[in-house]
Amino acid sequence: MQLRGHWYRGGTSKCWLFDAEDVAQHAGSREEVLGLLADAFGAADARQLDGVGGGTSTTSKAAIITATPHGPADLDYLFAQVGIGDATVELGSNCGNCATAIALHAVQARVVPTNDGVTQVRMRNLNTGAVLTGRIATPGGRVPTSGSARVPGSTASGVPVSLSFHAPWCGTTGAALPTGNVVDRLAVGKTALTATMVDAGAPAVLIPADEVGIDLSTMTGNLGEHLPLLIATRAAAAVAMGLRSPEDPPQNAVPKVGVVAPAGDYIAADGTKISADSHDLRVRMLSMLAPHPAIGLTSAVAVSLAAALPGSVAAEVLAASAPAGSRLLRIGTPAGVVSTEVVTDDAGHVTEVALHRAARHLAVADIDVARSVA
Repeated sequence: MQLRGHWYRGGTSKCWLFDAEDVAQHAGSREEVLGLLADAFGAADARQLDGVGGGTSTTSKAAIITATPHGPADLDYLFAQVGIGDATVELGSNCGNCATAIALHAVQARVVPTNDGVTQVRMRNLNTGAVLTGRIATPGGRVPTSGSARVPGSTASGVPVSLSFHAPWCGTTGAALPTGNVVDRLAVGKTALTATMVDAGAPAVLIPADEVGIDLSTMTGNLGEHLPLLIATRAAAAVAMGLRSPEDPPQNAVPKVGVVAPAGDYIAADGTKISADSHDLRVRMLSMLAPHPAIGLTSAVAVSLAAALPGSVAAEVLAASAPAGSRLLRIGTPAGVVSTEVVTDDAGHVTEVALHRAARHLAVADIDVARSVA
């Protein structure tokens, strides 16, 4: 069978975007949709050799899009994190980088009409219920096909996209603080870790880097020796946050897992020296079962919300370095410094987190999907 798809780079991810009507021609149920995506990507093979997957967590992503011109947003999308070496597809999360690509696709495919100046695309993520807004410059109503915007973690240029995540948060668990606490002592095996668990952008658990012996003065390592503990932390946090029952198998996509440290000089993944005065805190995230090469946008939103909560793991490490009242949070990541603009209301609650990204259309293809063989 053939499945039409559009291939985009959004930020530091690559995503295949599919029209819901095209998918419906081949898959009628949710289980059939998951199987279709797993087969299209070649997910059962760790190299994804017989499909269009990229073989890494940041390049094995998909979204199914439905135009909703009379709905609460311009379009709905279902985000899928496709397995690598595992014929599974997880639907428990969101991806801001893919949302960046979706916003550009909506303009380029005329899902939304362009304006003279800036075109706004409102997107509802069906996984979490979150509503995001992408803003793209369209001077004279012209649709952009290329641009010179770049983001940390990619040397390629693309069309600039401003992406905003909006409150209310808690789309997955029902609460911005799923446990009701800013800080918990999380039991991970025989160890108790200090943890902040939030649901904003995506469910995430943040722990102090020094508490688990992770040195963020360099981000060139692969965290191999620490992966078992971080994966176990995800599993324990998922139960604490109500994302799964203790008897359910752990998920790999959520919650996001991150270690945080105060600002400091560090070596980025490409060997670049990053100075302490260029950022407010350092973060390293786990993506599926491997270290993220930068930071996912949903994770950046979670870190931004946590940093605004006094006493949280994130707030404690930036207390001495971040300017009081600043709307800009500068996050030191393996790819360099990623900045978020944090908007609060009069009560100090975070109402919006905005990021500046870049996207580019790579290809359109009729994918020959080969059914997996048991």
